[in-house]
Amino acid sequence: MSSALDTLRRDFGGDIVEPGGADYASASRSILASGSPSCVLRPKSVEDVQAGVRFAAGAALSLSVRGGGHSFAGFGTDDDGVVIDLAALANVELIDEQRHLVRIGGGATWGQVAAVLAPHGLAISSGDTKGVGVGGLTLTGGIGWKVRKYGLALDNLVGAEVVTAGGEVVHASAVENPELFWAIRGGGGNFGIVTAFDFLAHPTTDVFYGKIVFPASEAAGVLQGWADHLRTAPEELTSIATFANPFAGGPEAPVEIQVVFDGDDPERAAQALDPIRRLGTVIADDVALRPYADTLVDGLAPPPGIRLVPRSAFVDKESVPAVLRILTEAGASEGAPLIAVRSVGGAVSRVPADATAYAHRQAELMFVTTVLGPQPVIEAALPTLDALWRTLAPHVNGAYANFLASATEEDVAAIYPPRTYERLAAVKRQYDPGNLFARNHNVQPDKIGMTS
Repeated sequence: MSSALDTLRRDFGGDIVEPGGADYASASRSILASGSPSCVLRPKSVEDVQAGVRFAAGAALSLSVRGGGHSFAGFGTDDDGVVIDLAALANVELIDEQRHLVRIGGGATWGQVAAVLAPHGLAISSGDTKGVGVGGLTLTGGIGWKVRKYGLALDNLVGAEVVTAGGEVVHASAVENPELFWAIRGGGGNFGIVTAFDFLAHPTTDVFYGKIVFPASEAAGVLQGWADHLRTAPEELTSIATFANPFAGGPEAPVEIQVVFDGDDPERAAQALDPIRRLGTVIADDVALRPYADTLVDGLAPPPGIRLVPRSAFVDKESVPAVLRILTEAGASEGAPLIAVRSVGGAVSRVPADATAYAHRQAELMFVTTVLGPQPVIEAALPTLDALWRTLAPHVNGAYANFLASATEEDVAAIYPPRTYERLAAVKRQYDPGNLFARNHNVQPDKIGMTS
């Protein structure tokens, strides 16, 4: 490896951080995971990314790619392998004002994107956290505050620049390498490193954003009524219901209904939001008109030794009452996980099921249970959590890759149904037959299909 590293130093224009270096302690860990890679590469150009990929492949080292570093499964670092940290490739540029075409570097975060686009009165449907990377979120979905009106982040992607396992640069769009373009919209980082994304933004106004809060004792009625309302509410309304928050009382924690109404008309906003307010006893309500960029919050960076273990699934219309009943009962019990339920539907469901590799178009809800704490707390909570998920199993389907802390075969099968997996595997065989890009929810090129 030393000779390969010497060659890399000649070809690489960015920074190479090795064990013992001044920056190694911070460079070796991502926001949610620690590691001890053999080196961390910080490319400053696409050519640097190519050199880094060729180095990892030539040295037969595992390769991790870090964008924002928020992977719950720890994909942004590893032990004894190579990390390519894209943070310096973070340019955000409006390249066509008439089309609202935006080019975004593979290391940019959504907070950076929102800040650049705000003076132009533009936005892109993304997530809800400033520091989350554009790459990780987009490649597997992107369920954010404009999801019901404008779809997933990946639904607004029109092109990408990708460095493949062979160190080549290819462009993917509806007309160039269309199967690769299909695959990167939902297939994660399996097919290469995306060094630039081309998105179509949309004009935006200020939005009505905030929380409407109800007592825990009213959770059952509030949650069922909330889900019923979202089914017919205007698509400008996107919402998240959170309860059983261990930092706010666990089973006694209030039900927080976070809302965004995508528009600045107070009368239309009231028509969409007042039915939620009438669901129960409102104990707090801070909904106000704010810039869209202000809906993106700072992400949680747990202290060393504290883990976050999320698990996710989707809920179709017919299963919503049963799932909300089960979750409500679980949330009222001691030792309950933090539970968050997100509205989907709308524009997401209007995209044909086979148009992208994101496979869960017809879900009305996506929910996440999260256990957090030091390892002994996590281990003590797992039996209760496993029992909850066994109860949920007949009523839920799939999994959302961005809210998983593991990458088992079962996880991969939940993310990618068999037909989706088979098509992804064919693309994988073309662009990464040796499975260099395996630090992800991995699609293996030599597998014909998986069952869920």
